[in-house]
Parts: sequence; C-alpha cells; structure tokens
Amino acid sequence: MSSTTSTIAKTRSELFRTRLGSALRTTLACSIVGITALYSPEHVKDYIKFPSISYVTTILIVSDATLGETVKGCWHVLCATIQVMIFSLLSLQVIRPGHFSDCMAALAVAVGTFVVALPVSTNLLTKRIAFGQLVIIYVSTVIHGAEEGVATHSIHVACSTALGAIASVLAMLLPYPRVAYYEAKKFYQLYTENTSERLNCNIETISASDNSTAVGFRTRAKYLSATGAKLLHCVTTTLDGMYWERPQTIISNSRIDLEEKLQDLDIPIRGMDIALSSGMSFPVGVIDEELRGVVLNSRQKISQKLDQQAKCFVPFDATTDQEMKLGIFNKYLSIACKDLPTSFFLYCVQLLLDDVSISKKTDHALKKAQKSGDCQWCFNKIRELLMNLIPSNKGLIFALKSSLSLGLAVLLGLMYDRNNAYWSGLTIAISYVTGRQPTFSVANARGQGTAFGSIYGIICSFIFQKCVGIVDLRFLALIPWVIFASFLRHSKMYGQSGAISAVLGALLILGRKNYSTPPEFGIARMAEATIGLACLIVVEIILSPSRAATLAKSELYQTLRTLQDCIKQIAMITPSEKEIPSSSYQTLREEQKKLKSLVRRLEEFTAEAELEPSFWFLPFNNACYNNMLKSLSRMVDLLLFVAYSMEHVTQLAQKDGVIWMDIQGRGNENVKIFRDRVDPILKSLEEITRMKSIKKIESDLKSQNVPHDLESQEYLNADALRILSRDEEVDSITNSFLQHLEEIADKTHTNKDEETLKVQMLFHYSCLGFCTSSLMREIVKIESEISELCMWENPSSETNFK
Repeated sequence: MSSTTSTIAKTRSELFRTRLGSALRTTLACSIVGITALYSPEHVKDYIKFPSISYVTTILIVSDATLGETVKGCWHVLCATIQVMIFSLLSLQVIRPGHFSDCMAALAVAVGTFVVALPVSTNLLTKRIAFGQLVIIYVSTVIHGAEEGVATHSIHVACSTALGAIASVLAMLLPYPRVAYYEAKKFYQLYTENTSERLNCNIETISASDNSTAVGFRTRAKYLSATGAKLLHCVTTTLDGMYWERPQTIISNSRIDLEEKLQDLDIPIRGMDIALSSGMSFPVGVIDEELRGVVLNSRQKISQKLDQQAKCFVPFDATTDQEMKLGIFNKYLSIACKDLPTSFFLYCVQLLLDDVSISKKTDHALKKAQKSGDCQWCFNKIRELLMNLIPSNKGLIFALKSSLSLGLAVLLGLMYDRNNAYWSGLTIAISYVTGRQPTFSVANARGQGTAFGSIYGIICSFIFQKCVGIVDLRFLALIPWVIFASFLRHSKMYGQSGAISAVLGALLILGRKNYSTPPEFGIARMAEATIGLACLIVVEIILSPSRAATLAKSELYQTLRTLQDCIKQIAMITPSEKEIPSSSYQTLREEQKKLKSLVRRLEEFTAEAELEPSFWFLPFNNACYNNMLKSLSRMVDLLLFVAYSMEHVTQLAQKDGVIWMDIQGRGNENVKIFRDRVDPILKSLEEITRMKSIKKIESDLKSQNVPHDLESQEYLNADALRILSRDEEVDSITNSFLQHLEEIADKTHTNKDEETLKVQMLFHYSCLGFCTSSLMREIVKIESEISELCMWENPSSETNFK
C-alpha cells in the first residue's frame, strides 16, 4: 500500500516541480523582455517598438518547454518572420503606407493570413506568430500613415519578435539548461516504476484470496493507470525536444521505435485490466499454489528488468534471458480449457516476459531496413514535405477561417478604436488551431483571462502609483501573476487559451510604457478583445455550422462501420490460403489502426460536444458516449491481440498437419458462430446511428408485425423473437471455444515436440477465444448504450428500442 501511495505521490510532486520550474523560467523570459523594453538604452528601444509581440512570442515558446523545444520554437519564429517580411515589404511597396485605409489594412491582413495558413507543412506556432506580426504591421501602418518608411514597421516587428525568441533561449539556459533528454529520462523512470506497480496490483488481484482484497487492488490499479497515462504523455511530448537537442538522431528511427516500445509495454498491462474486468470471481479457482508461485516469480523478473532498463534509459531493447521464460506453458495445459480470462491474463504476463511487440506487422523489420539508409530517409522526407505544400480541404478551410475572422476583427477594431485596434486581431491571432475546437468555451476562457489579467494590471498600477509611489517598480507585480497563470494553463476551466490571455492581459499593462492610463487601456483592450472573439465565433459558425454533437453521432456511425470491417477480417486460414497466411491478420491490423484513429476523433468530438452550449437543441448525452468510448477503446486493444493470436495459430498450424486439421474445422466454426452473432447487431446499430428520424424504425417494425409499444408483450411474428439473451450469446461463444480447447488438450502426443506445439497452440488459441467473447460483450454494451441514446433523443416515442 505504501509503495503504491509513494509512486503516485512521487509523480504528483515531480509534476508540480516541473510546472513550477517552467513557471519560473517563463517569469524569467518575460522579465528579460520587460527589462529590455523598459530600461534599455534609447538606441535599443528604437528597435523594440512593439513589446507586445515580444511577450506573445515568449509565452508561446517557453511555456512548459525544454531547451530543444525552445530551439525548435526559435526556428518557427524565424520562418514566420521571413514570410511576413517578404509579404509586408512587397505589399507596402506596391501600396504605399500613406494610401492604407482601414479596409485596405483588413484586406492585407486577410490575404497575408491566407497565404501563411494555406501550406499544410507549416507549423502551427509559425502561423500564430506570423498572424500576430501581420496584425501589428498593418494596423501600425494605418495609424502612422506616411510618417514612417516602407520597411520601418516590418523591421521593428522583426526585432521585437527576435527579442522574445532570445529571451526564451536565455530562460532555458539560466541558471542551468533544462535539457529534454533528462526530462524524458526522469519521466521514463517514473513510468517504468508505475508500470511495475500496476503489474504488481494486477497480479495481487488475480492471486487474491477474497473478493474485497481483489477490489482493493483493482481500485489502486485504476489510480496507477491514470497516473501512468500522464507519465506516458510527458515522455512522448519531450521526445521532440530531445531530438532537436541532438540533430544527428533525427535521421534515424530511434524516436519511432521508442514511442512504439512505450506503447508495447502498456498494451499487455491493459490486456490484464481487460481480463480482470471480465467478471472474474475471487479467489480464482484455477490459480493453485504452484501457479501462484510461477506468477509471482514472473512479476519479480519483469520488475527487475524494468528497473534495469529505467536506470540506463534503454527501453525494452535488452533481450530476455532464457531463465526469464518461466514455466507458464507447463501450467497452461491445465487451465486453458477451464478459464479463458485467467488464460488471457497469463498470456499477457508471458508477452511481458518475452518483450513481445504485438502491434508491429511481420514485415516491420523489412520496412525498417528499407528506411535505414540515410539518403533514402532524406528523400522520403523531402517528398513528404513537397506533398504537404499542396493544400488539402482541411488546410483550405483553416486558411479561409483564419483570413476571414482576422481580417474582420482588424476592420471592426479599427472602426471602433484606431489607437487600440491591435488587440482585436492579436487576441485571436494566437488562438487558432488547425482542427476543431470548442469555440464558445475557448472564447469564454480567453475573455475571462483577458479580463482577469487586465484587472490585475490596473490594480497593481494603482497600488504602485498611489501607495508605493514608484511607478517603475510595478513590473515586479508580474512575477507572482506569471507563475499563477502558468499553473492556470493546466486547469480544466481555463486551459492554455485562458492562461495565455490572463498573463498577456497583465503583461501589456505592467510591462510597457507610453500608453494611456491603465484603466482606460484595460477597458479599451477588453472591448477590442471582445470584438475579435465575436468575429472568431461568427466565422466559425458560418464556415463550420455542424455542431459537435452532430459530428459525434456521424463519427460513431463511421466507427461502427469500421468495427464491422475489423470483425470481417477475423477468420481462420484455410488450407488453400496457406501460401499467403499473413494477408488476413495484416489486413486486420490496418483496419484496427483505422478504428483507433476514428475512436480518437470520436473522443475529441465528445469532449467538444460536452463543452458546447445546447441553446435550443437537445442536451448532449455525455454519459452514453463516454461508456461507448470505453467499450470501443477496449475493442481496439482486443483486436490487436486477435491479430497477433491469429498470426501465431496460423504459423503453428503449418508446422504440423495433424494439429492443423484439429484446429481448422472447429476453429472456423467457432469464428463463424461469433461473426454470425455480431454481424446483425453491428448492421442494425450502424443503420440506427445513420438515421435522422425514428419513423423508418417504426415503419419497419410495423411491416414485420412487431409491436413497438413499450407495454406490449405479444409478438405476432415468431421470427422477431430473440432466441437467446445477449448474456447467453456471450456465454455460448465462450463455451464453444472452451469445449474445443478441451478437445485439443485431451489429445496425447508421444513426440515431445508435438506436445510443445500443442501447448503453444492452446496458448494462442485461448487468447483468440477470450478476445472474441470479450468483443461480443463490449458490442452488447454498445448496443445497450445506443438503445438508451435513442430513448434520450426520442422521449415521446413508444417504440421499444431494445
């Protein structure tokens, strides 16, 4: 108990220290910008005319960054500055600054934004910085007119942006460098320790002597799983900075391999979780003292291996010693035909012992070898970059949204208050994302953040002016606010958007000079920010009128359709297909990858739909969608195990014709039973999620002579009766596999090699049996949730959706 608490506590304290360090470095970077803008010599100040873009650059680069990520950010700043300089100089040379009107400036901002946003290969940070630079250049041109030269504003914006980038690098180097390699190593060590604790809890659960003990360990494992997901995210997000710190490692596959291996470690643990949540009763009857000792010894070996690899930061490349491959096979023969969940649990333990990757294709090594040549790798990357220059539909929509909203914001901002028109465009310039986002929630967070930061700046200015009497010291009030806002970015209420707005709201009041009084400027900036956010929302509604709830339902339909395609690929290989045994499971892997992508998109739409206002629409049923996402995520994992077990059953069957004949007939029959049960359910669910109205369902029920009254218990058409309940259908699939496994286990072989081959066949075939029955169980859960969703959306209907 204490070790588990210690692991979670260490993770929390480490995350707190990391965030505090990031907040202090952000404060240092902002302080460098502020001191330079306020107290530097006049000849330096002459080039730093726009400290606002310096602060924006600093906040966008340095927040939660490492040295490598900061270097990468500076590269993106350079790319943005080059693009904006070229475009602005050309446009101002053609249309002289003295001829720029409000409409002309808005048009120039819109066109420049469209040009910058259109290429898919351009990084989002580059686009955000470029958008802010365009706003400042053209609004300044309108305000000052012919007073300044053609290149003056562009040069001042470039210098101010460079100040923010330089301050970010200095903040990463002082007082000591924050290197991504050590950050990744630190979190990786915590992740392996967390994984070891999760493994320990799962093994203690299956070995528990009573139900209450098992429930206690399962609860602890859930907390550890949530912590492990955070640690895995921390490791993967720091990898990009690590490879920017070591450019020579970019031309290699080490990053891809590391990410794959981190996932491969997590998949067997998730498989254990699925096995333990499949309705086990404790104590598990098939776990005797001998098997319990084998499992506990396996836990010790895996934990030792994880500890060794964590110390040297070489994840999962070490080969497993022969002595680590313990006698699970020896006990597997006696339990495979009795308890599928326990068999699958031991299957996952063996995968961890053998360092097996179940997510890779069999031709992965070939592809990796093809990529090993640096010249070929560079050629492929150059070709990919050139292809990314061709705009896609998604990129075109993003460019159109950005240009229209930013141009409109600048136009209305200039019409409302010319001297403060920067803030209507700058507020939304740094808030764009390439995909969808909960527009109303983000706008609300930005509005509140801007208000809070501005009010804080006004109050601090008043205190330093009236009470302290030294106005120049008001910059010191930024230190606690920047730290507070850095922690605010990790909150659910404000997030990154609200935190950036909050810190900029105070920075633009306390970190600059030569503007109107703080109260007047604060009110004017809040008004301009409201104009910009309103333009963002209006353009988003016009160009993307579909609500997230509607898109979530459409994505659910696509997900169920892809799931059906995955189920179709679950099949035993017939003798005629022995020449190409890999085709079926490789296709299944491809479909599983597609399903995983769709589930992620469905998760994004669900999260967005939960945050968007309902207005006059039906409220979004978040509980149903979250339950379906849990089932779909489990099925994504289960399909990987299915593909892996299919592959090995096929390979083992080809080694011995007698065993192959045993597997072929009953194996195909069991798979056929599973598919016959699942196909009609998925087809009906797919059709229901595609429908916009339930009238077709009601008419179909009438044509089949099936009463749709909830209170009716009579069925005039016997064909409409469900012969088995859903639980009975799941049990029938499980029992079918268990009977076949028992038949295989009862066969005796005089040859030792044949006996070993039989145990290996049982090992993989029982995995296939457990996964198919679990897939059926999860599909039944989805069916129940969609039925509840239909009743939620049609409360006045008397149709019996179940």
